[in-house]
Amino acid sequence: MKIAILTCEKLPELTPADQQLIPELAKYNITAKAVIWNDKTINWTDFDYLIFRNTWDYFEKETEFKIWLDQIEKLGIKTLNPIEVIKQNIHKFYLREMEQQGISILPTVFIDKTDNLNLAELIPPHWKKAVIKPAFSAGSYLTEVFEASETQEISEKYKNIAAEKELLLQEFMPEIQTLGETSFIFFNKKFSHSVNKKPVDGDFRVQSLFGGKYNLVQPNSEMIEKAQKVVNTFQEKLLYARVDGILIENELYLMEIECIEPDLYFNLSENSLERFVAAIVELIR
Repeated sequence: MKIAILTCEKLPELTPADQQLIPELAKYNITAKAVIWNDKTINWTDFDYLIFRNTWDYFEKETEFKIWLDQIEKLGIKTLNPIEVIKQNIHKFYLREMEQQGISILPTVFIDKTDNLNLAELIPPHWKKAVIKPAFSAGSYLTEVFEASETQEISEKYKNIAAEKELLLQEFMPEIQTLGETSFIFFNKKFSHSVNKKPVDGDFRVQSLFGGKYNLVQPNSEMIEKAQKVVNTFQEKLLYARVDGILIENELYLMEIECIEPDLYFNLSENSLERFVAAIVELIR
């Protein structure tokens, strides 16, 4: 059994956390190696499975990545997570579908490509602050928080982006700065562990790149069930899913469900790496 663990040019050897997967998989007689997804020298048919892990530049190479996904699909190579899930998950308009299935999401306006972006016409009058970002993005790529009084300025700033990309306009929830964002990590659709992420004072970005602080937490069973409900909206098998949301008054407000390349915080949860590898073995054998 040969597996390619997919990464990007910035991380040719994978992150230190994901490098640990290679010797762990070897214990099951599975040969795994780090492979850059857009390396033109790779013969993808050499592999039995591809596992998406550190493809952290896909949103910067949108067209190339979509073409590559189509190529892998045509070749019939099995992937974890499945290609159909990846194609859906890279575009955050899936949140609209989640909401239609009864999932609570942050208040969101979905903006199709337009040559006439006018946020003043789109932003609900009771919103005091908002977040704007592309639907095809990751991290805090082209993401901005602004006051409702700044809509004209932001409309002008995002005018060219709106002509090329669909956008999400979301109400800014101040709880992100106090309660933080909570991630529920699932392996093979089973809950594994949960991490709370808080930004530094005065910021809204929870990523460690911007100084965010991460802590392992144990949510109550009701919150885990709400996160499980999000995961269960997928008919397909999932090696992993990370449900990111804000917990406000015993409700989970979904920010996103990451099914392509999320950090799974192996370093914070004991035996989580082993649970992840066990899930891989379950799904491929």
